[in-house]
Amino acid sequence: MIFNQWPWLYWAEKSPTDIALITENRQYCWHQLVAKINAIAANFQRQLLAPQQMTLMLRGKNGLSMLLCQLALLQLGARILPLNPQLPESTITELTAGLAIDYMIDFTEEPLSLPNIKSLDYRAVITKSPNFQDDVTVAVPFMPLLPATLILTSGSTGLAKAVVHNIAAHLNSARGLLALLPFQREDCWLLSLPLFHVSGQGIIWRWLFRGARLAIKATSSLPHALQQCSHASLVPTQLWRLLQIKNIEQKASLQNVLLGGAMIPHELVAAAKQHGIRCWLGYGMTETASTVCAKQADSGIGIGLPLTGKSLRLVNSEIYIQADSLALGYWWQGKVLPLALVNGWFASRDKGAFAEGEWRILGRLDNQFFSGGEGIQPEDIEAILNSHPDIKQSFIIPIADREFGHRPVAVIESDNQQLVTSLNQWLENRLAAFQRPIAYYLLPRMLIENAGIKLSRHNIKQWLLQHHNDDNKRV
Repeated sequence: MIFNQWPWLYWAEKSPTDIALITENRQYCWHQLVAKINAIAANFQRQLLAPQQMTLMLRGKNGLSMLLCQLALLQLGARILPLNPQLPESTITELTAGLAIDYMIDFTEEPLSLPNIKSLDYRAVITKSPNFQDDVTVAVPFMPLLPATLILTSGSTGLAKAVVHNIAAHLNSARGLLALLPFQREDCWLLSLPLFHVSGQGIIWRWLFRGARLAIKATSSLPHALQQCSHASLVPTQLWRLLQIKNIEQKASLQNVLLGGAMIPHELVAAAKQHGIRCWLGYGMTETASTVCAKQADSGIGIGLPLTGKSLRLVNSEIYIQADSLALGYWWQGKVLPLALVNGWFASRDKGAFAEGEWRILGRLDNQFFSGGEGIQPEDIEAILNSHPDIKQSFIIPIADREFGHRPVAVIESDNQQLVTSLNQWLENRLAAFQRPIAYYLLPRMLIENAGIKLSRHNIKQWLLQHHNDDNKRV
């Protein structure tokens, strides 16, 4: 599919009465959806002098209003930056200092007021003007190669960067995955991941590429939200909880789950299969507009093969990526700073290998450290820890040591509060002495709740440095 106009306008012309969007209260066909987008675009055009020259920040959780505003602003040629509402004001101020944001639209119940950034009340924008005619299209010409979205990286190694994508990259990302993962016009994908994350945007653009159905539910109950949905993007913990529900009807419609965010146990894949659910896993990053490799989950530890339009290669054990979904660069002071490509290839900073017919991710090169002259890849130790039945996830953090340079410390998520006292004995025959952590900590609940999709290794390290000393929990 190659679009010569905004995808939602295309589907409104081609299939105006087909269901496009499902909320808790009603359904919208493509014609109705576009009428709402046009009405909002008209209001934006009245309030903003030149939206096609502006960058607007959308702060909030997933919701119909935020989605409609995103599409309306894109239709006017504006650039949008969806923002995590859980970020503290100090972090937002630091982030936005170099981004040249023109307006902020706050969809939360407690709107922020930031210096040097003008605010726009979304309630005034989404209210249809009585003079607006439903058959009027308010849009600039479709220009898929211009900067459109700014998506913040996870900030796992420091302050997040704003990655710039055009519409073509998002659609190419969708095209690649949907050449492998079945998603038809009558299917419905739950918007289960936040719009401020590249994985959430991935859901939006797959929906728009296919002209299928999207579900936006305000409920915090996943089983309720999944009603009428054939597809969802989940983390393993969510799928485990769903499968444990006795009422099969609540998950009867679910057919395909794209898993991410953690190690995927084979037992989970097998349990899902018993309920008629196919699990898929992928590999990608913000700079590639989501997924570049994927496969139907199996017992293998790999990530599958590159999708259509994507290529991988190894350079000194580092994965380099060439893709039709690569970002334009990073947004800074109102301009795009291009990616530092090597002959068109993007250095992922992921350590990888190709084995048994598929690619494998061995860890982040940025995470590697040395202890007593021995190289330690945290993900190697984490893989062993994560195989413990009582550990949900783990993080190995290097702590400075006068004698060894650095020593590994483990931060684990577990419901077993006493586990930290016995782990070293459990690891004795599983890890070399230099790999075994010198201390263990339970992951604090606040870091989990504020993490979104992916826990920041940087934030965990900052927390650990405040709590660790040689006499506390050393084993």
